[in-house]
Amino acid sequence: MAGTGARSGPLTILSVAYPFAPVSADPVGGAEQVLARIDRALVTAGHRSIVVAPDGSTVAGELRPVSAAGEEIDAVVRERIHEQVRARLRQAIADDRPDVVHLHGIDFACYLPPPGPPIVATLHLPLDWYEAAALAPSRPHTWLHPVSASQARAAPAGAVLQPPIENGVDLSAVRARKRGFALTLGRICAEKGIDDAIEATRRAGVPLLIAGVAFPYREHQRYLRECIAPQLDRAHRWIGAVSGERKKRLLAQARCVLVPSKARETSSLVAMEAIAAGTPVVAYRSGALPEIVEHGRTGFIVDGIDAMAAAIAEVDRIDADVCREQARKRFALERMTSAYLNRYRELAAGARS
Repeated sequence: MAGTGARSGPLTILSVAYPFAPVSADPVGGAEQVLARIDRALVTAGHRSIVVAPDGSTVAGELRPVSAAGEEIDAVVRERIHEQVRARLRQAIADDRPDVVHLHGIDFACYLPPPGPPIVATLHLPLDWYEAAALAPSRPHTWLHPVSASQARAAPAGAVLQPPIENGVDLSAVRARKRGFALTLGRICAEKGIDDAIEATRRAGVPLLIAGVAFPYREHQRYLRECIAPQLDRAHRWIGAVSGERKKRLLAQARCVLVPSKARETSSLVAMEAIAAGTPVVAYRSGALPEIVEHGRTGFIVDGIDAMAAAIAEVDRIDADVCREQARKRFALERMTSAYLNRYRELAAGARS
């Protein structure tokens, strides 16, 4: 890592969200949630936080908006928004002189600015989803951080990565009586396996609440229309996006949270939040999920629909207090935000030395 000391005094941090997903206090996407937590921690600590994000975002610091996509996201829309991000970055770097720029989008290489302030890019998604050149940037003082050890181990040859900074979640969960339903939470798209969750709960005889949204990508909308909507009924309900206290209450009330992801998950804020609420997680053996869910203690790691259905019938064996204690030990939000703020200080000190 660059720099051996840490700069004292207030910092100016310029964060750039994935420009096709709004940022809010409790957004649907994991990358947006991490950015929102860091933004709030910066402001609370007396630093200046500037955030480039889609119009309609809500941040604790200063929002520098780009146009919300609004329609189906195709190549023309992508380039139009990317050009706006590049313009916002140029202006903010010139006018606000940030100590560090922090990029969160999978498309960060499309608007990587010229040499200047240090850049941190958090790699929120599976590494093989990124262009190879993005994982070995030629721009000096550009530092790429995975979010889990599992993700780092999957790095392709030639990737130039720093040590992981693992995600954390708010541990202030609501306590509520269990109501017997299973819950899925997050983006509705094929790689999240919501159709598997529907079938597993149908076989287990347990109702399912599906909380989340399908973003305006053609594939996501087709998946919702063709694979999910026809299976909805009184026992399998889609309730849209949830946030804040409602989300915490649903997590606490659920019999279990299902994470049937078919992608190599780099982390899982949903699984962490469920465990913090004392709710067991039944998850597929995908990427970092076996690192988060302790099989037999905080949930079950399974392979396939039949095994998920069987595990749903066993979740009453999981102790809610054990779940909450493990979350306190492993998933504290303050650990994540402190790691990023320390990294910013280190890079700012190195840039000025």
